[in-house]
Amino acid sequence: MHTHADQTLLVLASGSPRRRDFLSQLGLTFTVSAADIDETPHPGEEARAYVLRLAREKARVVAARSPGTWVLAADTTVALGMELLGKPQSPDEARQMLSRLSGKTHDVFTGVALAGRHEEALAVHTRVTFRALSAAEIAWYVSTGEPVDRAGAYAIQGKGGFLVASVDGSPTNVVGLPLGETLALMERAGVPLAWKR
Repeated sequence: MHTHADQTLLVLASGSPRRRDFLSQLGLTFTVSAADIDETPHPGEEARAYVLRLAREKARVVAARSPGTWVLAADTTVALGMELLGKPQSPDEARQMLSRLSGKTHDVFTGVALAGRHEEALAVHTRVTFRALSAAEIAWYVSTGEPVDRAGAYAIQGKGGFLVASVDGSPTNVVGLPLGETLALMERAGVPLAWKR
């Protein structure tokens, strides 16, 4: 039998330092328990459906081993047209991705799922337009090491901010956790927030 106090425990099902920082800045107390799942897209799967599926799977995996808690999970992907651009595995792959994004508008989708007494999930969409980038700019940015292991090969909150001409929608979504929408989701579910205690 779990007491109400157990239900206040929040678990972040993500190893992402950016997501940890966001939750800490909001005064939330939480533990981290990353979920290791297969992130291969299904054939023909659209970006919104893909990030929602992965966020739900991550939340369920961690909730199964963390009874009596709220589990928050998220997954972010970049889409250029119908193609999903995941995390580049090498500097060369990062260079190719950035060349393709140069001067174009792409879509960033984050799926957010909360599992506990019940499950809630949502997906947030932001449109990001890149400046036209020179080969030298791309080469310099890749040489910083920042693009590897970032969806779409860039970090808008880091050195990669110079790549971006404009953002239409939630800026925190592009970093990996749409804060306003995530807080609304937690509030609806009854997760205790710092200003509600």
